[in-house]
Amino acid sequence: MEMQIIRVLFFSVLSFVVAILSAPLLTHFLYKYKLGKKIRNSGKTPIFSELHAHKAGTPTMGGILIWGTVLALILFFYFLSNILPSNTWQFFNFLSRSETLLPLGALIATALIGLVDDWLDVTGKGVFGGGGLKLRHRLIIYTLIAIFGTLWFYFKLDWTVIHLPFFGNFEIGAWYIPIFIFIIVATAFSVNETDGLDGLAGGTLLISFAAYGVIAFVMGRYDLATFCAVIIGALLAFIWFNIPPARFYMGDTGAMSLGMTLGIIAMLTNNALLLIFIGFIFLIESLSVIIQILSKKIRHKKVFLSAPIHHHFQAIGWPESKVVMRFWVIAGMAAAMGLIIFLLDKTI
Repeated sequence: MEMQIIRVLFFSVLSFVVAILSAPLLTHFLYKYKLGKKIRNSGKTPIFSELHAHKAGTPTMGGILIWGTVLALILFFYFLSNILPSNTWQFFNFLSRSETLLPLGALIATALIGLVDDWLDVTGKGVFGGGGLKLRHRLIIYTLIAIFGTLWFYFKLDWTVIHLPFFGNFEIGAWYIPIFIFIIVATAFSVNETDGLDGLAGGTLLISFAAYGVIAFVMGRYDLATFCAVIIGALLAFIWFNIPPARFYMGDTGAMSLGMTLGIIAMLTNNALLLIFIGFIFLIESLSVIIQILSKKIRHKKVFLSAPIHHHFQAIGWPESKVVMRFWVIAGMAAAMGLIIFLLDKTI
């Protein structure tokens, strides 16, 4: 147990060091090729455009720092353990079919799609003279990735149960497939909605991955816990450069990929329902968008000055840092509640 704790902490620190040293290289590349954020001003979102006008030109695609670090470390120690097949190097290998292969595959696949989307955005291609892929195209692509994931769960891992805290596991058969797809896609898009202020998505994702890392560790899924630790270390390095004034933004290559990975980890631990607490900020961000859209279509008026809800608080006069830090506090308390429910559930 103690050695597993050391392994998790070691990889978290190593990931931070690798990412923090790599960040200047990524920053230089993004600025050199002027891969800066474009603020759309189509007239449909005047408040958003006004609030974010000063951010135009700041590079996006900062998510490369996160998933690039994760990919580099997991492959380095995997190949090292095969070249030097001693117990020592095997201990540092955390790539396993049952725990980390699927979340890693989803992370990279979604990140590459997001990278294309970000590139289309910064080069002025896509909707509104920017904006990247159309929503329906993104929804189709990410749903296809989720379908692959659910088929892996259903046929490769023979997984057909869902856990309800305090009530146990419920066999749901083929219903597992649509439920899995919904959770994965909804989590990905919800995280993407949250990525609108400096440090907001990075901080809330850090809290969520830390919570699921604890859950994975308590369940004895040490490879998965280590995977979460590597993401946490990379996120800490990203936040270092993303706090105001941000040197770069996460972009779809970071937000969508980390959101989908978080959803898959929630399913792998069979504690997806705890996302209501552990991913609470992502939930209310998406709900605010849904409420705003429905209100405009049905009542022909807005509920919020701007959506997602973090833009509403900006619009009423809250400084960006105030919104971000208070959302961090809410995310931390909600995740703590999720962990309490998880631990109580294990004792009953």
